Amino acid sequence: MKMSKSRGSESGTVLMLDPADTIRKKIKSAVTDSGSEVRYDPEQKAGISNLIELMTVVTGDSISDVVARYDGSGYGRFKEDVAEAVVELLAPIQQRYQELRTDVGELDRMLQLGAEKAREASAPTLELMYERMGFARP
Repeated sequence: MKMSKSRGSESGTVLMLDPADTIRKKIKSAVTDSGSEVRYDPEQKAGISNLIELMTVVTGDSISDVVARYDGSGYGRFKEDVAEAVVELLAPIQQRYQELRTDVGELDRMLQLGAEKAREASAPTLELMYERMGFARP
């Protein structure tokens, strides 16, 4: 609900494969209130509170630590730091993605391995379903 106005819109969604500059732009343009105080108040300051929560998830810091760190600094610096934290978090994921996309053989191997694990994990449930529905096992 916090970002219901931007939910589903391209500008309101940071994608894991967005280029770093796109991530920075999206976060810096995130809607906040007309104030400048970095304060956690989901009712009165939903936009900035959402960014504070994002920062806590990305950095592992507590809400109170984030708020204290940006006390008196305003939204500009805070948004820049949130953007950089997200960029840093996603960089190794994006790098690994690019590595896998260029190595088709390794990608196929990993997909086959994942499919085997999924078959093993789902086998007991599938067997139970066949039994309860009275289907003959293929």
